[in-house]
Amino acid sequence: MIRLVKAELQKVFTTRMVWGMLALSLAFTAIGVVVLSIFSGQQGTTPLTESAGVLNLFSQAGVGLVFAFVIGTLLITGEYRFQTITHTFLVTPRRARVIAAKLLACSVVGVFFGLAGIVLAFALGIPAILLKGGSLSLIGGDVARLCVGVVAAMALYTILGLALGSLLRNQVAAIVVGIGWVYVLESLLVALLPSVGKWLPGGAAQAVYGLSSPLGGDYLPAWGGAALLIGYALIFAAVASVTTLRRDIT
Repeated sequence: MIRLVKAELQKVFTTRMVWGMLALSLAFTAIGVVVLSIFSGQQGTTPLTESAGVLNLFSQAGVGLVFAFVIGTLLITGEYRFQTITHTFLVTPRRARVIAAKLLACSVVGVFFGLAGIVLAFALGIPAILLKGGSLSLIGGDVARLCVGVVAAMALYTILGLALGSLLRNQVAAIVVGIGWVYVLESLLVALLPSVGKWLPGGAAQAVYGLSSPLGGDYLPAWGGAALLIGYALIFAAVASVTTLRRDIT
């Protein structure tokens, strides 16, 4: 199993796509941190001298969820696109082992994306807090919980990408559907209808982050959001496994 996971990780990290997605994810994080730093305390935004403002600032570490999703999608759809899936299953006939290795590899990639986003958010956010007159004492348990949530959400979305890719198989279709869901439908439901959106993966991530709804609605408690994220991860993993185990590979 360890060899299979290493092989899957090698497939990912030796392609330009993963580094391109990571660069885009970090770019979104950097833009978010810079914009919030500039406009903090203006036009009703929470200043960086308050814990809520600091939490919002560091939450930008998780804005690149869609790019983690895309990598999860590519990990499976790329195999079908270039017909390497046949060779993969010939080398390892037990498909369950292959899927388990891909799921573990997805989780590792998601954790990597999450940690990279957190490092960048701290590198840009700490100087911004100090320049705005804030204190490092504001970086406490809530920020630590947010960091754990960012890593968990990134891992979840890579697994989601793998599950959707295993269902659709078509790389372009899976990416388009996934981006439309993350950036359009889910984002709108989480922001505008928190009573519905809180039960979605994005709403669960917001709950773990410890953020509040922009419209004043309530998200789940942190433990509830964490439990929901784990539940989604298990469901997505099951979908990826069942669809790949039962289908023909050609």
